[in-house]
Parts: sequence; C-alpha cells; structure tokens
Amino acid sequence: MKIQRHFTKKGCSPYEGINFVTRRSEMKNPDGSVVFSMDNVTVPEGWSQVAIDVIAQKYFRKTGVPLDHSHEALHYSTQKVAVPFDSKSAETGSEKDARQVFHRMAGCWTTWGERYGYFDTHEDAVAFYDEVARMLADQMGAPNSPQWFNTGLHYAYGLTGGSQGHYYVDPETGKLERSQSAYERGQVHACFIQSVTDDLVNDGGIMDLWTKEARLFKYGSGTGSNFSALRGRGERLSGGGKSSGLMSFLQIGDRAAGAIKSGGTTRRAAKMVIVDIDHPDIEDFINWKMIEEQKVAALVAGSRLCQKDLNRIIATCHRKELGEDRFDPKKNQELKEAIATARSHEIPSNFIHRVIQFARQGYTAIDFKDYNTDWNSDAYQTVSGQNSNNSVRLNNDFMRSVLEDRDFQLINRINGKVAKILKARELWDAVANAAWACADPGIQYDTTINEWHTCPKGGRIRASNPCVE
Repeated sequence: MKIQRHFTKKGCSPYEGINFVTRRSEMKNPDGSVVFSMDNVTVPEGWSQVAIDVIAQKYFRKTGVPLDHSHEALHYSTQKVAVPFDSKSAETGSEKDARQVFHRMAGCWTTWGERYGYFDTHEDAVAFYDEVARMLADQMGAPNSPQWFNTGLHYAYGLTGGSQGHYYVDPETGKLERSQSAYERGQVHACFIQSVTDDLVNDGGIMDLWTKEARLFKYGSGTGSNFSALRGRGERLSGGGKSSGLMSFLQIGDRAAGAIKSGGTTRRAAKMVIVDIDHPDIEDFINWKMIEEQKVAALVAGSRLCQKDLNRIIATCHRKELGEDRFDPKKNQELKEAIATARSHEIPSNFIHRVIQFARQGYTAIDFKDYNTDWNSDAYQTVSGQNSNNSVRLNNDFMRSVLEDRDFQLINRINGKVAKILKARELWDAVANAAWACADPGIQYDTTINEWHTCPKGGRIRASNPCVE
C-alpha cells in the first residue's frame, strides 16, 4: 500500500498544531461518593469532558505502564522494529496521556502492517502511523472498545499475561495455534456470535458457553447467542426428569455477565440473548425484563413504606407516660393506628410484632434498607435480566399469522410436538407491551435477514452480536 498524507507532514509530529492540556476526571455515585478520580489527564485541548472521562476511566491502562518516558519518544519513526519497554525493571503505573494510547494502537497496527507486507515502503508505514495518530487525536476516527483496552499493550509496554484460552492462525504455517500470551496477540475484536447446544456440560453446551462468554467479557468484547435450541420448562431429560427450562439457564448467564462485566470494571457486559418466537418458553422470555422492572418498583416502594411505617410503630411505643401499656395496641391508641396503617400498606405481621419487641428492648428506631431506582443500585443488583439485550427472532410465517389473526404454535425442542397454541396477535401484543414497559425485547426479522444473506452457503443467520449489526 502507498499511504498518502492528508492531515500530517513528513518529518513533523502528527500532533503539530494540537495543544495538549491537563484535566481532571471524576465519577461519583448518586450519593456523592467518589467512584473514580484521576488528576493530570493529558488530552487535546478541544476534547469534551465526556471524552476525557471515557479515555481516563475506561481506556487508560491502569497498571504496568512505565512512568519514566516522555511522549516525544512515542513515535513509530523512532522505533524501526517493535521493541517493548522492559516493564519488569521500570517503575510502572497508569497511562495518563492520550498520546500513550494513540501510540500503542497506531504503533501496533503499523508494526503488524510492516511485518506482514502491507506497506510498499517503511516511509508508507510511518505515514500510516502519523495519519492514524492524528485522526485519533482529532476524533475523526476511533476503533471499538476492545482495541482501546488491549491493542499494543505488548508492543508498547511488554505486557504478556498467561494464556487465556485464545487461538490464532499462524501466518507462517497457516495452522491454528493456542496463544501462549494474553496480549501478544490481543483480543481486539468487538463482538462475537456464539452457538449453544442443548447440552449441560460438554463442549458447545450451556456451561461451556458461560466460560467462553467470560473470556470475551474479561477483555472488553461482547457476545450474542440464539438460545432456541434449549428445551423448554417441563420437557423430558435423558435421565427421566423434567427440564427446569430456558429461563433458569438465562438467569445463570445473566448473573455471570454481571459479575465479570466487560473489560473488567469498565462497563457492563455486552451480551445479546435471542430466542425464536416459537420456543415453548417464549412468553416467559418476552416478559422477563418487564417483570424484573416491576420487582424493582416493588422493592423501592416497599422498602420506603417499611422504613416509614415500622419506625412510626417504634416511635409510638415510647410514650413513657403509659408505662408498660405503651406496647399494647389495645391500650395505646397511637400504636393501634400505626399498626393499622402498616397493615393497610401490606407490611408483614411478623415485622410489626418484631419491631414492637425491638422497642421493648429500648431501641428507638430500626434501620430498614431504603432502595432506589438508580440502575447501579442494590435494587437492580437484586433482580435478574439486567446484563443483556434481549431480542425475539420472528419469521414471515409468524408475521402473516399476526396480520391474518391466526393461531400460532409453540414447538417443543425435543420431540417437535406442539407445546401450546395461542393467538399470534397475543404474542405480538406481549412483545409490544414489554418493549414499551422496559425497552426489551427487541425484534429480529429472521426471514428478511436471511433473504439478504451475503454468504448463504455458510449457513443460516440465526443470531446477532450485542449491537445487532
């Protein structure tokens, strides 16, 4: 390739004319407590605070970065070959300068390009580096998150890390090889599509998928799968029992994704869950997130009522002029009214009796946890379904059934028999209602997608990545 310069000049810094300044990045919880802070973040002067926060909080490598080099040394033209810093002997810390990130990405890409003969000359490689670095600094272009997380960590800083189960095709031999290092050939792809079979523990099965998803989430990538092969609730198992159903496994995957997140603690996991419209558990899947949202509302409202009503009961138990009678609702009118109010709010009787006993012991208040609707709150951590994008896969037969107000069959996965018959419009209305209530599920038009398939001999498209490209 010949690389023509558009934004840079040969022999000059790719950042010529850009003023770099130091800024502060900080993230706080709704209660005002600080989650993250970093001073002296060096960025182009024209960057917004949002852009500064994204690179500082998410994309700066926080460990293993040598602290004793200047940004002037970060240029591909001064590195004829990729020679990583000796991170074992140098004092290390976090990236703090956007140019460090630009350099490790642009430098790594340029090194790969030279190594595998992409450029006509070394001069073209240097031009490529300069142009890419400048476009990153001016925000004219940007890669996806895993590139920001992982690209160039070995090239620039010598980071390795143990094998994480990745594979690559050796360009010299053409053979598939297991990677011996986490960063030498980093996981830099954005999103994946993975299959899953109706098998509990073997390769390609349900538990194997959670392991593969964890590997992808750890390095900042996302993954999507169509779970329609999993048998529905009540279908027969080979051992003679009955399956707990699709939803029980989706809840496990959701919990795993929430624990691992994506790219460590940088963001929530990017996970797509897809189920075909004729799956026997489709109704539960459609309503999953909507019902979990209702649970959050119940937790918030219930916790606040409990906090208010139970503390009111305790307060009425401290009318000392009534002596021991203050604990008897038959003799303490205020206590009687407080209990009646609590019962009208459906406060459980055992809690009411418990706080009266609490008051007898001299306590004047009870600390009942108050939940809120912030998506990072304990209320949302308590419910399931919060770590994935859910989609229902529709075919033209279903859409025609909706238009013509026909019956629609849900099909067992094991024996192919009809599990349930219902009106297609009922399912369609359920999808619309759930999406209105909580924005999920989305819909994917299976027939249309496959009619537009650009590589049909590779097999049907049955799933998407988390961003649904």
